[in-house]
Amino acid sequence: MQVTTASSVTPIPGKYWQWRGHNVYYVQAGEKKQARPALLLVHGFGASTDHWRKNIAELSKEFQVFAIDLLGFGRSAKPKIPYSGDLWRDQLHDFIKEVIGQKAVLAGNSLGGYASLCVAAQCPDVAAGLVLLNSAGPFSENQASAEPEALQSEIQPPTQAPNSSPTELLQTQLQKLLGEAAKWIFQQSLAQFLLFQYIRQKWVIRQTLEKVYLDKSAITDQLVEEIYRPSCDEGAIDVFCSVFSTPQGEKVDVLLKQLTCPLLMLWGEGDPWVNARGRSLKFREYYPQLTEHFLRAGHCPHDEVPEQVNSLLRDWVLLSVE
Repeated sequence: MQVTTASSVTPIPGKYWQWRGHNVYYVQAGEKKQARPALLLVHGFGASTDHWRKNIAELSKEFQVFAIDLLGFGRSAKPKIPYSGDLWRDQLHDFIKEVIGQKAVLAGNSLGGYASLCVAAQCPDVAAGLVLLNSAGPFSENQASAEPEALQSEIQPPTQAPNSSPTELLQTQLQKLLGEAAKWIFQQSLAQFLLFQYIRQKWVIRQTLEKVYLDKSAITDQLVEEIYRPSCDEGAIDVFCSVFSTPQGEKVDVLLKQLTCPLLMLWGEGDPWVNARGRSLKFREYYPQLTEHFLRAGHCPHDEVPEQVNSLLRDWVLLSVE
């Protein structure tokens, strides 16, 4: 069994907000600062507010900070409903309106980045700025696949990163054996159930993290437990299964054409699921005025190199966001 040496960071206790009849969990820290926007931190697929525990306390010295569990994840409710970028866009929009009460800078990792982009592009009345950390989401030239890339990019990495997650490994092996029938099989409830039971195992979670983190010391027992725990909640499997049936969301290039607020991109260059340099060029093509930094980290730079992320995010907001 792996022994972890990195120090633990205790998450800040949170509270619940009622949205469309469901409990939504969030964390709040810091005092409201005059003439400064609040920050709203949005996690990726399978993660939660806990994934921002290394960022909240430090950033709250300069800003009022909120972190939220998207519906279906973390400590939020997991109802049996269709999950999509539109759903999470509406959730984040209403949270900013009803709870934060002023425009916010949205900072999202992976799936949370895509949801934050949807908010900033389509609901500019609540977005003061946008920070994307290894953000997920499909560009128009990827229309060949009908699968929900915005969600699946976190559990089914692109072909240039073979076998970088348990899901892709299983699907690749099955496709070799069964060809096109494999996609149909993974849409069946039994296959989805078995796959869910497999990838929620703690050893599989750790193995997956080891593939997407450059600094292995950041992969603590606490981190594994924080990802595992929500998978035990009632309804967790329904959220997972929705990944295979949710319609693909709006394309990233379309959203970028609608975007009007400042944009900061923070890339973990060592991410095997995202070609950071190649994807950067696409973002620059559609939003050339963005600011970006490349960091020696993997898929979750905010957790792996939090000091750098906190500093870059803080300085950019103070300089670029009104």
